Amino acid sequence: MKLSRPLRLLLGLASGLALAFSFPNYNMPLLAWVAVALLILASVGASVADAMMVGFLHGYFFYVSLTWIYVVIRDYGNVPGWQSFGILSLIGITGGFHMMIFTTGLAFVSRRRVGAAFLLAPFLWLTLEFIRTHLPIIAFSWNLSGYAATGNLAFLQITSLTGIYGLSFLIGAFNALLAWVIYSRDRRASVSLAIATVALIIFAIVGPHFVPTQAPRYVAHLVQTNFPVSESYPANWLDQHAAEMDELEKISVDAAKRAPGLVVWPEVPAPFSFSEPKFAERAQRIARESADEFLVGIVDWRKTPDKQWQATNSATLLNPLGQRIFTYDKIHLVPFGEYVPLRQYLTFAGRLTADISDFTPGTTYSVGELPGGKFGTFICYEAIFPNEVRHFAANGAELLVNISNDGWFGRAAAPRQHLMMARVRAVESRRWLLRDTNNGYTVDIDPYGRTVAALETDVRGQLDAPYEFRSDRTLYVRWGDWIAWLSLFASIALMIRVGMMKRIDPDDSESTPSADKRRSSKRKK
Repeated sequence: MKLSRPLRLLLGLASGLALAFSFPNYNMPLLAWVAVALLILASVGASVADAMMVGFLHGYFFYVSLTWIYVVIRDYGNVPGWQSFGILSLIGITGGFHMMIFTTGLAFVSRRRVGAAFLLAPFLWLTLEFIRTHLPIIAFSWNLSGYAATGNLAFLQITSLTGIYGLSFLIGAFNALLAWVIYSRDRRASVSLAIATVALIIFAIVGPHFVPTQAPRYVAHLVQTNFPVSESYPANWLDQHAAEMDELEKISVDAAKRAPGLVVWPEVPAPFSFSEPKFAERAQRIARESADEFLVGIVDWRKTPDKQWQATNSATLLNPLGQRIFTYDKIHLVPFGEYVPLRQYLTFAGRLTADISDFTPGTTYSVGELPGGKFGTFICYEAIFPNEVRHFAANGAELLVNISNDGWFGRAAAPRQHLMMARVRAVESRRWLLRDTNNGYTVDIDPYGRTVAALETDVRGQLDAPYEFRSDRTLYVRWGDWIAWLSLFASIALMIRVGMMKRIDPDDSESTPSADKRRSSKRKK
């Protein structure tokens, strides 16, 4: 199966776009089950140069399809459109270099043992997704391939065992088998593919009927503040918006009086800080008049030991007396959004870095107490990092609360994709998830990934969100990213083993088992 260079490059480009189209708002998840196969076929037997270009095209077009990044930079970073696209392109270029590892790895192995390249593919694919999640500073685990399968309730349950990486491996393995069938035209492989396809279809259709439910005993009130996003706020903002704050206070108190329960406000959508007396007084009044706990996102200001002020993006809990009894400081901040990494070296980007917040990251996955059980809160961007969120359940949280301000995304695909990833965190830990946002999507998700209740987007109001506490620990909570680590070790071992083998003749690199048999038959004659 010899492929020309233009065809290889076209397959690389198509695979990147196909994988991107698997996610909201394109909503074609079945493409994920073939997209990686295109990339594998384009890589096997390719020269190093061709393999690098194939990987680059896949990564570049996959990331450039995340157009919401362009929208955020242009609309809220005060960056002209062409420069915003340039920044998005730099992200795409970074993703392209990352994917070169996958394609050149397959090309290298296929030059020694063709079949080994297809065996390596799912392990190396998962390894690179794992690395992408843990890169220093620029870690970006947005739209890992496994999320494309989470729309099915049965597939989603696998994440309680393996985390999202288990689904990524499943998709990678299916794609590798599909690519091998196309490449080899082997009858036994074709039968295996047919069996695997039927099994997956049956599991997807029948499996959701066996997913259990849980009856909740508690209710929370998730308040959607619906404030427009702004880069800066005047000193008298609370006075200017007093009527809106009065409305939110009434919504919160009335809901708690009607059905007693926790009141939640989203990640700080405005200048909310307890160093501002007017806001502190209002927050305390909401807690006292609702006679319930009040969890609210704030900017928390504190003095360091050397008397310097530092700010954190935080969630704080007030008891019914209006006293602060718990605070969680966001640990994983958004680079170039909430802080500037290596700011001292980026003096050339003065305009861009000057407009970026400079928060201090938290250090502890804190767990708070509510009547009935313990809870953990993660904030906005942290929802896309599975290993970080699982720490809350590992530390004893029996309920998860996610507060976010997705108003920065506008109505691009990002809010739906963000919700898609947050939903998986509930199943990985087998916890109820209360997700409260500034303008949507505010939802209540059960431990099996069902959306129990949801609030309309872009409205000011509150959602009655039933929930329950759970203390059991899933395999993923106990063992973390075990399947990703196994894939990493398997990838290294397989590449070393194959690397020690003699390189096969280039003319035979495209051979298939069937072709080998035909040549053997001719020699006998």
